[in-house]
Amino acid sequence: MTMDAAGGDTITRSRIGAMTYLAPVTSLVADEAVQALQAALNECIGQHQVAIVVDLGKVQLLSGRALGMMVDMAERLAGLGGWLKLAYPNPLVQEILTVTGLLDELPLFDARGPVRRVREPGSKLGDILVERGAASAERVAEAARLQEQTGKRMGVILVERKWITEAALYQALADQLNLPYAHLRTGLYDPAALAVLEKDVARRLNVLPLFQVRDTLTVASAEPQAIHNIDEIRTRTGCRIRMVVAPPADIRKLADEAYGGAMPDFVHTEVSDLELIESTIPDDYTQIDEMAGASPVINMVNAVIQRAIRDSASDIHIEISRNRARIRLRIDGILYEVMSPKVDQHPAIVSRLKVMANLDIAERRLPQDGRIQVATQGRTVDLRFSSLPGIYGEKVVLRVLDKNQSILDVDKLGMNDGAVTAFKRLLGRSHGLILVTGPTGSGKTTSLYAAISHLKSIEKNIVTIEDPVEYQLDIINQNQVNDAIGLTFPKILKHVLRQDPDIIMIGEIRDRQTAEIAVQAALTGHLVLTTLHTNDTLGAVSRLVEMGVEPYLLSSALIGVMAQRLVRRVCQGCRTSYLATPEAALAYRYKGKGDLRLVRGRGCPACYDSGYKGRMGIYELLEVGHDLQRMIVANASKDQLQAHVASTGHHDLYTDGMARAFDGHTTPEEIARVVHSL
Repeated sequence: MTMDAAGGDTITRSRIGAMTYLAPVTSLVADEAVQALQAALNECIGQHQVAIVVDLGKVQLLSGRALGMMVDMAERLAGLGGWLKLAYPNPLVQEILTVTGLLDELPLFDARGPVRRVREPGSKLGDILVERGAASAERVAEAARLQEQTGKRMGVILVERKWITEAALYQALADQLNLPYAHLRTGLYDPAALAVLEKDVARRLNVLPLFQVRDTLTVASAEPQAIHNIDEIRTRTGCRIRMVVAPPADIRKLADEAYGGAMPDFVHTEVSDLELIESTIPDDYTQIDEMAGASPVINMVNAVIQRAIRDSASDIHIEISRNRARIRLRIDGILYEVMSPKVDQHPAIVSRLKVMANLDIAERRLPQDGRIQVATQGRTVDLRFSSLPGIYGEKVVLRVLDKNQSILDVDKLGMNDGAVTAFKRLLGRSHGLILVTGPTGSGKTTSLYAAISHLKSIEKNIVTIEDPVEYQLDIINQNQVNDAIGLTFPKILKHVLRQDPDIIMIGEIRDRQTAEIAVQAALTGHLVLTTLHTNDTLGAVSRLVEMGVEPYLLSSALIGVMAQRLVRRVCQGCRTSYLATPEAALAYRYKGKGDLRLVRGRGCPACYDSGYKGRMGIYELLEVGHDLQRMIVANASKDQLQAHVASTGHHDLYTDGMARAFDGHTTPEEIARVVHSL
């Protein structure tokens, strides 16, 4: 198997036999992402590679333009005697392919799903409801009798009497008409398709354009047989119309969100127990700031914060563009849109948050940082506020620091038994440098806090230097960097060394000066724990040498490096198991006996249809022994270091991640997304 990158690292390309795998690493919505995939497909064709699988494992969303481009390419490949297939779509992307009817043009690779049944014309709705288990034969018979008396439709009677749900009725209707049923939600429509049909017309007909693929517009409707509606949409858009079925209430709700101005249900239903701690509200309100103090905006802000805390979100993004505002939550590392307030409410929302953070609400031209502390659901939660002015207004990001969600126990970080034992052995050393590496958001700070909690003792002087201090710990001397007054990492570190420390935790090594002082501290009898932004353990050695640390000093000081990532767990509410193909098992480096059984999530409301809920850590721990020290002193290349480490049977990140996938905690696609090893 060979692998390279295309499209500025936005497409990963690999060859398995005669097949070429193209794996976009982002959603296929932005023009740049679609163009990158198109360029990669053209490059494959130019190299006579005509059996192509597009791996959608990391693609959260698709646009109509992306779908149209792939259909064009599939037709071109078919003309060359080849084919284009898709692999590993998430539940939302798979439903997009279903409602647009593109599974024939863009089939799924190695798919073994059930064959869709085609109904004979004239099938009765009541019989279908009974067959699907949505209603009993007795209630259908009773509804038929009431239909004769009242003249109402049978489905209306069944829903009014609460004998079936509205969703069950329209699923049966879709089945009767051999049309797809659309489970409408955010992501199941392309904003570009909305512009094809006027908003007022869509609201009057109670329809919602979902996707335009080439000259076909897919439209959700509760009345898919209303010929006059279809004719009007066709005339106004000039497109061929493909109808899909959805409940009318779902269409209205999503249309409100899609066209802006809707307030989601959770704003009205969240418990109102959010209390702001230590805040003084200023009196100098302008008109916007008066709006910010109004009850609807306060309720909206409180509800979003509570929703974020309840769903264990790490960040809240409040954004504004030319004609749309949106609020997104980062859950398990992925952003999900939860509401779309009116554009004119955005400044009021930002002002309300500034009031909560005790910031200057009149300053809208400069970035501001602050802190909000709230009490909700029986606990106190810190929110770090950051605003950044843009061309259409200020964007605000709130980092949610929930102490209840933090893991301050080395045994609960999720390391394998060997790694836990080795990590504790390193922490037990009297002096030396321990590095924790990984990209932003990989859980490095949590690991450091867990290590400090493991080490803390009344007999030891533990000092931390952080930017910012995220969690307050007892009997630990914590210090915060303040660049505004010249209190930098190196300056605090110099003074900390005069405070008779036993253990020093440095939030991050950012420059040569900090790196050199940290190494000197480790050489003079202190245990130093810190983080570094590198992709793997050996990359940390190279980075420190590049920063200017002398190899002979580094080899004596460095005792261990731990690389880590956070991967999403399979949702327990919708998990399902399947047998991997022998080819897949080989690609995943499976060494076990018998067939490889893996798990994945089907997607459900609890996991935002992603199939994942919650995260876990995967780890690679490298202890620096005498052989490695000699190689560092000799300034060996990274390739030489890797060859030596591999010869010792080192357990790398990919191996640790795949072991979690084989044990049924996550999926190989998630490990590939995070580690970039497939």
